Parts: sequence; structure tokens; C-alpha cells
Amino acid sequence: MTRDLLPDTGPDALPDTRRDLRRDLYAACAAALLFVTAALVGTAVEHRDGSLFVDWPPLLADWYPHLGPGTPAAIAVAVAVVAYGPPLAAGLRWRRLLLTVWGAGTAWTFSLALVDGWERGIARRLTTRYEYLQVIDRFHDIPAALRDFTHHILLDSPDHWPAHIAGHPPAATLTFVYLDRIGLGGGAWAGVFVIIVGATAALAILLTVRTLADEKLARRAAPFLVLAPGAVWLGTAADGYFAAVAAWAVALLALAVTGHRPRWTGLASGLLFGLLVYLSYGLTLFVVIAAAVLLLGSDRIRPLPFVLAGFLVVPIVFTALGFSWWEAYDLLVTRYDQGAGGTRPQAYWVWANLACQVLVVGLATAAGLRRTGVTLLRRDRTAAFRLGVLVLAALVALLAADLSGMSKAETERIWLPFALWLLPACALLTGVRGWLVAQAVLALLVNHLLLTGW
Repeated sequence: MTRDLLPDTGPDALPDTRRDLRRDLYAACAAALLFVTAALVGTAVEHRDGSLFVDWPPLLADWYPHLGPGTPAAIAVAVAVVAYGPPLAAGLRWRRLLLTVWGAGTAWTFSLALVDGWERGIARRLTTRYEYLQVIDRFHDIPAALRDFTHHILLDSPDHWPAHIAGHPPAATLTFVYLDRIGLGGGAWAGVFVIIVGATAALAILLTVRTLADEKLARRAAPFLVLAPGAVWLGTAADGYFAAVAAWAVALLALAVTGHRPRWTGLASGLLFGLLVYLSYGLTLFVVIAAAVLLLGSDRIRPLPFVLAGFLVVPIVFTALGFSWWEAYDLLVTRYDQGAGGTRPQAYWVWANLACQVLVVGLATAAGLRRTGVTLLRRDRTAAFRLGVLVLAALVALLAADLSGMSKAETERIWLPFALWLLPACALLTGVRGWLVAQAVLALLVNHLLLTGW
């Protein structure tokens, strides 16, 4: 195992390599300790006063060891990616690599979801009382529903919206309304849509890394994006779909600011960023990642008018149809304070939220973030430094979401759009197969020992 964890270097480099590996393991252990601490403290708090509103803190989950039809497939995908992922990522042509990543990532997410069975793992996930499919029939007249949307956000309003509908701008719900309109109604189609679209986020992230850093780093990151532990929650949580929209908005912006058809890529990026803020209020924090992309771009000015023009389209359409984003957000804050999550103690969640991310991004990413910090401190304008800037921006956005106090619990799914951007830090690691094993084992343990809420 030690030889697998070491790169192919000369004998003079081995002491430094071993020291770096030891420090990587320290970072991974520190991340694991953070999670264990959050679990122990959270369990004590929940048993004392029940104020956390989760059964297995810091996760919304229940202890439920189980196997399922997806178990053999999940193990097979993990073994295949560990064994063949790194050489394939290094040797495949770029477009074929992207297709392979999409296929493998989709298989990984599907197989993990199917550990809970087809009905519980996929078909019923988006049909519970909190989810979007509960209100499809209330959108038979879409303009009227948008004009009336803010009247049903508060808990004491008549026919108030379920949690996820009230907690998001209406583009999130309209996605599933339109799926229903084109004949793809019901929980099964919604779940399949989220998984297939969500898996494309990895492609957008790889494209961004290749464009702003270099192709070698993107190829090294590819297996880690396939075996993302966060796939446990990407499977049929609508946040996986949000993550894909966000990732493609960033990828197209990266192409625009590096001279790749800046008019069209800039316009498309702006359209997706505009859609993004009408999918989730919290994803406005992607402005931090967008700023990093602009900083790293070589042609920052020329595409900006097209980005801004594209961005305005979705807000103008929704406003013209009668939906006020700012009014809805203000009412959501009030609803939050009414008890829809607002009673959860920030003193615990402000750090326990971060502990949740250990299971989302994995121990390899914790080690990769250590390497990222070292790279940034050196200030060498290398490809690794540019990758570090991108990862740092995602981390800053995530921390801003944490400190806002608007995310208390359930961040294992809510922060998926940000957390996926931390995974490319794994490209800086040595001993790729050892770290991939750690990622796969973590995801398999979570999915087989716990019954997650999302």
C-alpha cells in the first residue's frame, strides 16, 4: 500500500514525498475527528433538548444498516474506477474521457441510490410531503401561480407551500412542472432526470479546470469526480440538478473569458447564472466563484456585456410574470424565523455544517485542501496555483453560506453545488489509488449504514 501511495520519483525525493504524505494523512485525520466530534456533541444535544431536529447528527439520517439491489453494482463501479480510472483518465482522448466520466458518474450515483431500492431510493424521493412534485397541480395556470407565489410562503398563510417549494424561487418547481407537461411526470422520471443531469456537473468542472489551469490537472481530478462521496445525496435530490446548472454556468464563463467564442459562451453563461438565482436563493453566492473565473481569465472585458445581457433574461421574464424575487426572499427569512429551521442552534451548526462536508467531499479532499493551501502560499503562478484559486473561491462561498445562518442542517445536500468544486483539489495528491479507495469506502459505508433523508 505504501508503494501505491508514493509517486514515481528518485530516491532523493522520497523523504519529502513521505513527509507530504504524512501531512496529508494528518489533514484527513483532522477532518475525520471533526465529524466524530460533531456526531458525539450533536447526539448529546439532541438527546438533551431535541433542538437539532435530526435523528443522526450532524446528518439528516437514521441508523439503518442494510443492503440493496444497488450494492453489487456500487462495489463493481468503485473497483473499476480505482483499478482503471487513473490510467484511463491519463490516456483517453479528451472528449471520450468526458463521456466516460459522465457514464461512470451516472452509474455510481444510480447504484448508490439503488442500495435503498427503486421505490425508496429513486421513485419516491421527490414525492414526499416536502418536495416539488406535491404541488404540480397548483401550477396548471403558471402565470397565475407565479403572481400568487409569495402569498403562500409564510407558515401562517393559507395553503402555505411545502418546505422545498417555499424555500426556493419558482424555477425549481417549474422544472418539474414542465417535465410533467412533456409526459415525464411522477417521481421516477423526476429522479432519473436529476441523476442524469446532476452527473454532468463533473464534466463542467473538468472543463473549467482544463480551461483555467491545465488538462493534466483536470485528468488527475477526473476519477475523484466520478467517485464523489456526495453522490449519496446527488441521487434524486434536486440540488444535484442545481449543481449541474451552476457548474455549466461557470464552465461557459471560463470559456468566454479565455477567448472561446466569447459572445455565445458569455451569453449562455449569463442565461444559466440568471436561471441559477431563480432555482435557489443561496446559489447567488456563486458570484464568488464567478469572480475567481474572471480573475483567472485572459480576456475578462469583452464577454462581460454578453454575460450581463444573458443574466438579465430570466429575472426580467419572472418579474414580468408577477414574481418578486426580493419579496419572496424576505418572506422566506420570516418563515425561517417562524420555526422552519430557525430554531436550530447556530452555535452547533456553524461548525457541524462543515463536519457534514467531510462525508460529502471525502477524506481525500481534506488532504487535497491542505495541498491547495500550500500551493497558494507559494504564490507561484503555475497551473496548480490557478486551480488553487478556483478551489479557494468555492471554499469561501461555502463558508459565507455557513456564516449566514440560513443553512442549519441538511447541508449535505444543500451545499452540493459548492462542495463539488472542492474535489479538484484531489488532483494535487500523490498515491491516487489509495485516496480513491478511501473515497469509495466512505460513500459505501454511509449509504449502507445510514438511511439518508435525501
